[in-house]
Parts: sequence; structure tokens; C-alpha cells
Amino acid sequence: MNTLNRRSVLLAGLGAAGAGLLTACSGDGQGSARPAPTLLSPSGPAVAATEKERRHSGREHRVRLTATAGTVDLGAGKAVRTWSFDGALPGKEIRLTAGDTLVADLANHLPQSTSVHWHGLALRNDMDGVPPVTQRAVAAGGSFTYRYVAETPGTYWFHPHVGVQLDRGLYGPLIVEDPHEPLRYDDEWVVVLDDWLDGVTGTPDQALAALQRGMDHGSSSHGGNGKTGAHGDMDGMQGMAGMPGMDMDAGTDMGAGGGMGAGMDDPFMLMGATSRLLGGDAGDVKYPHYLINGRVPAAPATYQGKPGRKLRLRIINAGGDTAFRVALGGHRLTVTHADGYPLTHEPADALLIGPGERYDALVTLGDGVFPLVALAEGKGAAGLALVRTGSGRAPSAAVRPEELNGRIPTASALRPAEDVRLKARQPDVTHRIKLTGGMAKYDWALNGRRFDMNDADAHPFAVEGGQRVRLEFVNSTDMWHPMHLHGHTYQLGTNGPRKDTVIVLPGATVTCDFDADNPGQWLIHCHNAYHGESGMMGLLAYRTA
Repeated sequence: MNTLNRRSVLLAGLGAAGAGLLTACSGDGQGSARPAPTLLSPSGPAVAATEKERRHSGREHRVRLTATAGTVDLGAGKAVRTWSFDGALPGKEIRLTAGDTLVADLANHLPQSTSVHWHGLALRNDMDGVPPVTQRAVAAGGSFTYRYVAETPGTYWFHPHVGVQLDRGLYGPLIVEDPHEPLRYDDEWVVVLDDWLDGVTGTPDQALAALQRGMDHGSSSHGGNGKTGAHGDMDGMQGMAGMPGMDMDAGTDMGAGGGMGAGMDDPFMLMGATSRLLGGDAGDVKYPHYLINGRVPAAPATYQGKPGRKLRLRIINAGGDTAFRVALGGHRLTVTHADGYPLTHEPADALLIGPGERYDALVTLGDGVFPLVALAEGKGAAGLALVRTGSGRAPSAAVRPEELNGRIPTASALRPAEDVRLKARQPDVTHRIKLTGGMAKYDWALNGRRFDMNDADAHPFAVEGGQRVRLEFVNSTDMWHPMHLHGHTYQLGTNGPRKDTVIVLPGATVTCDFDADNPGQWLIHCHNAYHGESGMMGLLAYRTA
């Protein structure tokens, strides 16, 4: 890897007016013969001016995050060596009020460089935590202070944006409260979901290396995916995303082998896991544990409540490769928010939550002991937590509530609350982003071009401030991809919810519109940590005037 390039030169003088003339880009993000425009600097005057215009409360909320290596207890005698913030899993919750300035002092006690990305927030670009695009990586033994206004209420989270560090224990919830909260409820519970291998079968870096060695082309008849039997349930699924909701007897044992079959000798490669909800292949990585709030099912985290009270669930998927189907046994949910933004309330028995996604839901608690189950979709295992409001025996770790097979609204079936709906407007620019690659070569990419973080600005998706921008995610692969945009929240289609991360099924096209109102240079990427790190990323960059 080159140690000196345009990106490192830019960061050496971070705060200059722009990044200079770059390779050209066209509407689909591919190179062309014409010179590209100058791009706005992540810490230039336009970024500072936008930050100044945000609604400030005048308050500061200061926290310290120490990234450290050590032992973390997952419960039931399972202690693992991993990396975490201050030895906690998840990291200690950060909670502030909209308009507050967050001042987060990061101390890096890890053996390698790191950063903190504030997932879902529209914040100033040079605080986004993406080395080397928006900052230098924080070196081992170094420190960095993040300072920005958290303007928009909602459920967010934080994690590194260096390699596959996300798939260790370096994450935590970030809750921005609304000072004029319209939602009425009695109590609140933040629920963080995760898939876990670090310190058990190896490290995420070892898993990535194993995946990137690729698979035998001859082992698949599914268009180069390379995973035998991964797509037997795809027929008739491509129209699913447009349905108003799914009352599906989908079964909770799809892919019950959990990686059994071909490749059993590989501790990282998942084989034969399928899901109709995900359009076929359920995932790449074999995980020994699935966690809720840092605990294995044999020692579940427990929420202690009272019957009849209304509980707000804030559910965050911090997983690296897994979509979770989540249900609370004996209860029906009312979905109120997606990725921090309010919805027209929607009933649901369960939710399908991809990596990086967050959903809020209200539930009126019954009397007894109830399982909150996060089924690792298509992987034959689950995470478990408990809600206890009265007497009764706790269910076994193998419990699968019937609600998991009930009504599961798709993201596109949800509707935004009126006050967050985008005003109708034709797009000024459209970027058609084809999701490409496969398991055979592990060559995940956007528009056939694998992203190089050290040459990020070579082929940007260029926009201008004030434009209505349309992103068309076209999935030409045999796998689902949770596509995430930094620094903005888009609207799905013309009447869908406001989100920053959306699952794009195999063969599907998902259209997302947003207003270019947060200048800088922002990543677009698959939030499957292994797909993104292998090249399924791109840069959405603002031009100078």
C-alpha cells in the first residue's frame, strides 16, 4: 500500500480550500475523459459555515472513550480477549439532547490506529471519523477530540471506521433526545444486537483474510457466488420489498445448519445458510455467538419492568454480517422510528434489522417473563434477552416465539411522519450505483470498481450543495447488501421512510432521494463489514461552487 498519495497530501493540509483537480466522474460514478471539479475539503469554510447554522442549545456534553484491548465477559463463563471502549460491551451509552455539542475525547490504547464514526448523524464532515478521508487515523498511543453539534433527535451509535474493527467490541449506543418529545411512553430500553467471533474462533482480520482468499468457481451454479445451495428460495421474492407488509410463515429454522456442510473445516466461512426474507444467501461469516447487550443466550441481559407500562425499545444492529429478525414473545410491537426518524406508526409482530439499521418500537408490557429473541436470519441461531415484569420461569435459550413468524413490515412499506417527509421535487442529479462482485473472488465493489480508501477521491459521486440527489442502488449480486450513506438521511422512493441504511435484496433496485445540505466528502458503502472492507464503498463528494 502506498504511504504517500493524494489523500495523505490533502490531510497534511486539512482545512485547505479543496482537494484539487481529480479524476473525472460521470453520473454513474465511472471515470471519463473530462477533468473533475475541485471538491470541498472536509474541514473547509463550507463545512464550518454549515456547522455554525445548526441549532445550538449552548450546552456541551463531554465524554471520554478509551479504546483498549482486554478481556470481556459475555456471560455463562465465556470470557474473550477483544477490543472495546473502556472494557464495556457494548460501550457505555452516550445520551444528550438535540442541539447539544458532543465533545468526545478518544484515547487509543490499542496496538494499532483507530477512529470513531458517529453512525447516522448529520454532523460536520471532519468529525465523521473516516481515516484517511476526513481525518488522520488516531495512532496507537494517540488521542483525538471529536466536537460537533448533535442536531437531530434519534437512535444512533458509534464504532470505528478502520478495517474490520467494527466486528470486535468497539461500539456503543448514542441517543439524541428530543427536548419536545411527542412520543408518550413510561420506560425505555436500548437493545444492541451483535454477531460475535473475536477471541473465540479467531479475529475479524483473520476472518477477512479467509474470505478474501475466495472460493472455488466450480463449487456453485449460482452465477459466481460460490456458495452451494445458497439461493434455492429466491423465486418470487423480488417483488417482496414493495409489499405493504409480510404475514409470512417463514420458519425460524432456515439455514439451520448454521454453516454446516461444505467448508466445515473453515472456522470462518458460512456455508448453506439461506433466508427467503433476504432473497437467498443469508451471510458470509460463521459466528459462534449472537449477543444482545453483550450477553450470550445462556446468561441473558434482563429488563425489569412492570405490567401495563408502555416501553420504548431502541434496537440497534451492530453486527458485522448478520441480519436479525427480532420479536418479543407474547407481545405486538408498534414501530415508531427507522434509523432515528419518526414514522407513521405501524403494527408488527417482528422486525428484520440489517447491520447498521435501527428501529424504535413501543410495546405495552404483559405480566410475566418474556423472551426478546434476535434470530440470526438464516443462520440457525439467535440472541436472547429477557423482559421480566412478574413471577415465572425464564424460557430456555432455544425459545422461538411465534411472533417471529408473524407480520414483518418491510422498510419500503413504512411511511415517514409528515414533518420529516421530503418535499416533492425532481432530482437534479442521479447516481446509478451498481452493486457488484461475489463470493468466488470476494471482489465486492460499486460499479465494478473496488474502493481504495487511500485513493478515495479518484472517482467520486459528485454533487453540489442545494441539489436534490437520487441514488439508485442496483443489486446485480446474489447477496443482500445493507447500503449506508454517511452524513445524510435519504427517503426511500417517493413515499418511504427516512433512513441512512437500507437492505438491497439480490436483483432488486432501491431508489433513495436526499437533499445535499451537508457539505464535505462522505462514504457510501455496504455495512456488511467484510463487503465494505473488500471494496464495496464509494465517495459522495461536494463540488466547490
